[in-house]
Amino acid sequence: MNIAVFCSANSNIDALYFERTRELGQWMAEERHQLVVGGANLGLMECIAEAVHTHGGMAVGVVPTILEKGGKVSDYIDVKILCDNLSDRKDIIIQRSDIAIALPGGVGTLDEIFCVVAAATIGYHHKKIILYNINGFWNKLIEMMDDLQQRGMIRGNWQQQMKVAASLDDIKSIIAGE
Repeated sequence: MNIAVFCSANSNIDALYFERTRELGQWMAEERHQLVVGGANLGLMECIAEAVHTHGGMAVGVVPTILEKGGKVSDYIDVKILCDNLSDRKDIIIQRSDIAIALPGGVGTLDEIFCVVAAATIGYHHKKIILYNINGFWNKLIEMMDDLQQRGMIRGNWQQQMKVAASLDDIKSIIAGE
Protein backbone atom coordinates (compact mmCIF):
# COMPACT_ATOMS: atom_id res chain seq x y z
CA MET A 1 0.00 0.00 0.00
CA ASN A 2 1.16 3.54 -0.71
CA ILE A 3 0.66 5.65 2.39
CA ALA A 4 0.84 9.44 2.36
CA VAL A 5 2.02 10.98 5.60
CA PHE A 6 1.27 14.62 6.36
CA CYS A 7 3.11 16.08 9.34
CA SER A 8 5.04 18.89 10.96
CA ALA A 9 8.27 20.17 9.49
CA ASN A 10 9.23 21.63 12.88
CA SER A 11 11.78 20.02 15.17
CA ASN A 12 11.05 21.86 18.42
CA ILE A 13 7.96 19.82 19.28
CA ASP A 14 7.10 17.13 21.83
CA ALA A 15 9.57 14.20 21.74
CA LEU A 16 6.63 11.77 21.95
CA TYR A 17 5.61 12.79 18.41
CA PHE A 18 9.03 11.73 17.12
CA GLU A 19 8.87 8.44 19.02
CA ARG A 20 5.46 7.52 17.57
CA THR A 21 6.55 8.67 14.10
CA ARG A 22 9.61 6.38 14.21
CA GLU A 23 7.38 3.46 15.26
CA LEU A 24 5.01 4.18 12.38
CA GLY A 25 7.86 4.37 9.89
CA GLN A 26 9.41 1.13 11.09
CA TRP A 27 6.05 -0.65 10.82
CA MET A 28 5.48 0.75 7.33
CA ALA A 29 8.87 -0.55 6.18
CA GLU A 30 8.39 -3.96 7.78
CA GLU A 31 4.99 -4.32 6.11
CA ARG A 32 6.39 -3.11 2.76
CA HIS A 33 4.07 -0.10 2.64
CA GLN A 34 5.55 2.71 0.57
CA LEU A 35 5.81 6.15 2.16
CA VAL A 36 4.74 9.18 0.12
CA VAL A 37 5.77 12.37 1.91
CA GLY A 38 6.73 15.99 1.35
CA GLY A 39 10.43 15.14 1.30
CA ALA A 40 11.87 17.90 3.49
CA ASN A 41 14.71 17.23 5.92
CA LEU A 42 12.84 18.89 8.77
CA GLY A 43 10.83 17.76 11.79
CA LEU A 44 8.52 14.78 11.60
CA MET A 45 8.87 14.75 7.81
CA GLU A 46 12.55 13.84 8.13
CA CYS A 47 11.78 11.47 11.01
CA ILE A 48 9.26 9.35 9.05
CA ALA A 49 11.49 9.22 5.96
CA GLU A 50 14.48 8.16 8.04
CA ALA A 51 12.51 5.46 9.87
CA VAL A 52 11.11 3.99 6.66
CA HIS A 53 14.42 4.17 4.79
CA THR A 54 16.52 2.82 7.69
CA HIS A 55 14.26 -0.21 8.06
CA GLY A 56 14.47 -1.10 4.38
CA GLY A 57 11.30 0.55 3.14
CA MET A 58 10.72 2.84 0.18
CA ALA A 59 10.30 6.58 0.76
CA VAL A 60 8.99 8.78 -2.05
CA GLY A 61 9.45 12.51 -1.53
CA VAL A 62 7.41 15.07 -3.45
CA VAL A 63 9.58 18.15 -3.22
CA PRO A 64 8.76 21.70 -4.32
CA THR A 65 11.74 23.19 -6.18
CA ILE A 66 11.98 26.00 -3.63
CA LEU A 67 12.89 23.42 -0.96
CA GLU A 68 15.48 21.81 -3.23
CA LYS A 69 17.06 25.20 -3.97
CA GLY A 70 17.17 25.85 -0.22
CA GLY A 71 18.96 22.57 0.49
CA LYS A 72 16.05 21.21 2.53
CA VAL A 73 15.60 17.79 0.86
CA SER A 74 15.84 14.68 3.02
CA ASP A 75 18.74 12.31 2.43
CA TYR A 76 16.37 9.46 3.32
CA ILE A 77 14.20 9.85 0.23
CA ASP A 78 14.62 6.95 -2.19
CA VAL A 79 12.61 8.52 -5.01
CA LYS A 80 12.46 12.30 -5.42
CA ILE A 81 9.68 13.88 -7.45
CA LEU A 82 10.15 17.59 -8.06
CA CYS A 83 7.14 19.87 -8.34
CA ASP A 84 6.50 23.57 -8.73
CA ASN A 85 4.56 24.47 -5.59
CA LEU A 86 2.56 23.22 -2.61
CA SER A 87 -0.62 22.70 -4.65
CA ASP A 88 1.24 20.45 -7.07
CA ARG A 89 2.83 18.66 -4.12
CA LYS A 90 -0.55 17.85 -2.58
CA ASP A 91 -1.99 16.70 -5.90
CA ILE A 92 0.94 14.35 -6.55
CA ILE A 93 0.98 12.98 -3.01
CA ILE A 94 -2.76 12.26 -3.10
CA GLN A 95 -2.53 10.76 -6.58
CA ARG A 96 0.32 8.42 -5.57
CA SER A 97 -1.24 7.23 -2.30
CA ASP A 98 -3.98 4.82 -1.30
CA ILE A 99 -4.61 6.33 2.13
CA ALA A 100 -3.17 9.21 4.17
CA ILE A 101 -2.10 9.53 7.78
CA ALA A 102 -1.95 12.94 9.46
CA LEU A 103 0.61 13.13 12.25
CA PRO A 104 0.77 16.22 14.42
CA GLY A 105 1.33 19.30 12.32
CA GLY A 106 0.37 22.88 11.71
CA VAL A 107 -1.24 24.94 8.97
CA GLY A 108 0.31 22.94 6.13
CA THR A 109 -0.90 19.66 7.63
CA LEU A 110 -4.39 21.06 8.09
CA ASP A 111 -4.38 22.20 4.47
CA GLU A 112 -3.38 18.69 3.36
CA ILE A 113 -6.03 17.01 5.53
CA PHE A 114 -8.84 19.17 4.20
CA CYS A 115 -7.64 18.87 0.61
CA VAL A 116 -8.00 15.08 0.87
CA VAL A 117 -11.37 15.26 2.63
CA ALA A 118 -12.89 17.92 0.37
CA ALA A 119 -11.88 16.03 -2.79
CA ALA A 120 -13.32 12.78 -1.41
CA THR A 121 -16.54 14.53 -0.38
CA ILE A 122 -17.35 15.55 -3.95
CA GLY A 123 -16.16 12.31 -5.52
CA TYR A 124 -12.69 12.95 -6.93
CA HIS A 125 -11.46 9.89 -5.04
CA HIS A 126 -12.50 7.58 -2.21
CA LYS A 127 -9.35 7.83 -0.13
CA LYS A 128 -9.52 8.19 3.60
CA ILE A 129 -7.29 10.05 5.98
CA ILE A 130 -6.34 8.83 9.43
CA LEU A 131 -5.80 11.43 12.14
CA TYR A 132 -3.06 9.92 14.32
CA ASN A 133 -4.26 11.45 17.56
CA ILE A 134 -1.02 11.13 19.52
CA ASN A 135 -1.57 12.28 23.09
CA GLY A 136 -4.86 13.93 22.06
CA PHE A 137 -3.20 16.23 19.50
CA TRP A 138 -6.23 16.26 17.17
CA ASN A 139 -8.91 16.50 19.91
CA LYS A 140 -9.81 20.13 19.10
CA LEU A 141 -10.10 19.33 15.38
CA ILE A 142 -12.34 16.36 16.21
CA GLU A 143 -14.50 18.64 18.38
CA MET A 144 -14.73 21.16 15.54
CA MET A 145 -15.74 18.46 13.05
CA ASP A 146 -18.41 17.20 15.47
CA ASP A 147 -19.67 20.77 15.87
CA LEU A 148 -19.83 21.29 12.08
CA GLN A 149 -21.69 17.98 11.79
CA GLN A 150 -24.21 19.00 14.47
CA ARG A 151 -24.81 22.36 12.75
CA GLY A 152 -25.58 20.61 9.48
CA MET A 153 -22.51 21.98 7.70
CA ILE A 154 -21.27 18.53 6.70
CA ARG A 155 -23.28 16.20 4.49
CA GLY A 156 -23.14 12.64 5.71
CA ASN A 157 -20.81 11.74 8.53
CA TRP A 158 -17.32 13.32 8.59
CA GLN A 159 -15.96 10.08 9.99
CA GLN A 160 -16.62 8.41 6.64
CA GLN A 161 -13.57 10.23 5.21
CA MET A 162 -11.59 10.88 8.40
CA LYS A 163 -10.72 8.10 10.81
CA VAL A 164 -9.20 8.68 14.23
CA ALA A 165 -6.42 6.49 15.59
CA ALA A 166 -4.98 6.79 19.09
CA SER A 167 -2.27 4.18 18.54
CA LEU A 168 -0.32 2.30 15.91
CA ASP A 169 -2.60 -0.68 16.57
CA ASP A 170 -5.58 1.52 15.66
CA ILE A 171 -3.83 2.50 12.41
CA LYS A 172 -3.16 -1.15 11.62
CA SER A 173 -6.84 -1.99 12.19
CA ILE A 174 -8.08 0.89 10.03
CA ILE A 175 -5.70 -0.01 7.20
CA ALA A 176 -6.57 -3.71 7.44
CA GLY A 177 -10.23 -2.74 7.05
CA GLU A 178 -9.55 -0.67 3.92
